[in-house]
Amino acid sequence: MKTISSRHNPIVARYRAAARGELSGAVLLDGAHLLAEALNARVHIREAAVTPDAAGRQDVASIVARLATMDAEVAVVAASVMDALSPVKSPTGIVALADRPEPACEQLYQASNPLVIVAVDVQDPGNLGAIVRVAEAGAAGGVVAAGVSADPFGWRALRGAMGSALRLPVMSERDAIIAVSEARRHGCRIAAAVPRDGQSIFRVDYSGPTAILIGAEGAGLPADVVAGADEHITVPMQPPVESLNAAVTAALIVYEAFRQRMQQ
Repeated sequence: MKTISSRHNPIVARYRAAARGELSGAVLLDGAHLLAEALNARVHIREAAVTPDAAGRQDVASIVARLATMDAEVAVVAASVMDALSPVKSPTGIVALADRPEPACEQLYQASNPLVIVAVDVQDPGNLGAIVRVAEAGAAGGVVAAGVSADPFGWRALRGAMGSALRLPVMSERDAIIAVSEARRHGCRIAAAVPRDGQSIFRVDYSGPTAILIGAEGAGLPADVVAGADEHITVPMQPPVESLNAAVTAALIVYEAFRQRMQQ
């Protein structure tokens, strides 16, 4: 392993570009947990960097040993260099660049009875990552980040998903109407989450192929997307509460669908 002590090394520019989403086909993985999840998911790791202190930890040492058997180049970097490589406030001591997963649309709908989450204009990366996490936990087939949603493979969203985005088919589609049309083309009934006046999420049948549309906090789903849905669904809430976090809303609906499907 080579040693890097200067923040002017070209490696810094690569990692910073990846953190900004400007390194073609690459994602930045920060931390031993996320890197281990990527390895277990057979995501191709391009290169990694580790501090001497982190390399002495058992969890990190095992990751470095696994990378040594692959074609990933591992560099030992000074703590000051790690501060420049890692976008988090308190770097964990190991970061990596990996190939960005690029699932085909068909993968989201490959199950005989698909359940897919379409997040529309969810711009907070942490919320989007949490939606991906709950989708995997609730046995959904995949997530579409539609409209002006955050990049599901940005470093903040990846940390929020805690590895789920590396296993579950997740894709982006800038046109939300196209995302909905694809779900309908695959036989899905479209259920749009709205803040009020929809059917209670507990009274809707999710047992068949379903696409659940989740909008951003505040603005919610665009009017044209809501208008094109087969079903409008609402989380029942006691006043004066009027709305919930997008990820919480997604979790409630996904788990109601999960409950119904487990009873089939």
